[in-house]
Amino acid sequence: MYNLLKGKRGIIFGALDENSIAWKTAERVFEEGGTFVLTNSPAAMRLGSLQELASKTNSQIIAADVTLVSDLENLIEKAQLILGGKLDFVLHSIGMSVNVRKKNHYIDEDYDFTQKGWDVSALSFHKLMQTLYKKDAMNEWGSIVALSYIAAQRVFPDYNDMADNKAYLESVGRSFGYFFGKDKKVRVNTISQSPTPTRAGNGVKGFEEFISFSEKMAPLGNASAADCADYIITLFSDLTQKVTMQNLFHDGGFSNVGVSQAVLETFSKYNENSSNTR
Repeated sequence: MYNLLKGKRGIIFGALDENSIAWKTAERVFEEGGTFVLTNSPAAMRLGSLQELASKTNSQIIAADVTLVSDLENLIEKAQLILGGKLDFVLHSIGMSVNVRKKNHYIDEDYDFTQKGWDVSALSFHKLMQTLYKKDAMNEWGSIVALSYIAAQRVFPDYNDMADNKAYLESVGRSFGYFFGKDKKVRVNTISQSPTPTRAGNGVKGFEEFISFSEKMAPLGNASAADCADYIITLFSDLTQKVTMQNLFHDGGFSNVGVSQAVLETFSKYNENSSNTR
C-alpha cells in the first residue's frame, strides 16, 4: 500500500458486517496507516460483528446514537483522547428507513417513521458536523465524507423516503461544507455510490433489479463496496485537499448514461419474444 493516511486519525460510522462500505473503508484506512475509532448505534451493534473488525484493525469501539447530540459529544471527546489528538477524517455511512422496513409505500407513509428515518439518515449528518465544528475537533485539511445515492436526484420508486433523506444529506454536505471550509479549512463531500448489496440496501424492494439494471447501464459496471472504500481513501488523503462541497458520483458512469446498448438489447429480445408468442 501507499501509506496515504499515515499519522491520520478519525471516526468511522456505520460498519455492521463485512458487506458494509464502512467496514471495507476501515480495513483500507488501516492498510494505509490511519488509526480510528469505530462507532454504531447500540441496536445496530447487536446485529453486526463490529468487535471482529475492531480486533482486526487495532481500533476501539464507542457506541453512539447519531440522533443524540450528547452521544456525539461523548464520542468525539473520547475519540480524541483515544487517538491522541484532533481528527483528520470522518465517515458518515448511515441510512435507515422504517417505512421501507414496514413496506409502507411512498404515497402512504407513516410520518412518525419518516421523521425517524430522516433523523438517522440525514439530520444526523448536520448534528455530527455541528458537534465537530463547535468542539473544533477537526485538523486543518481534514475530510468529512457521507454516502449518498442517485435517487437524491432521480426517481427510483421503491427507494421510498430514503430518496428524500439522501437529497437532504447532500444539501447539508454543501451548506455545512461552506462554513467548515471557510472557517476551519475542512473538506466536506458526499459520494453517490452504485447500488451496493449491504444489509441496508438489501432491504429496499426490487434491490436486485436495481443492481442488475445499473450494471447494464454503467459502462464500467457497478462500483463495489471495496471500490468505494478505495475512493474514500483518496478523499481522506492529502491528494484531494481542494475538493469540497461536492456530490461525487462513484457509479461506473451510470449517472451520465441515458440508455446503454445492453439495455436496448434486453428490450429488443423482449419485443422479439412478445411478437413470437402472438
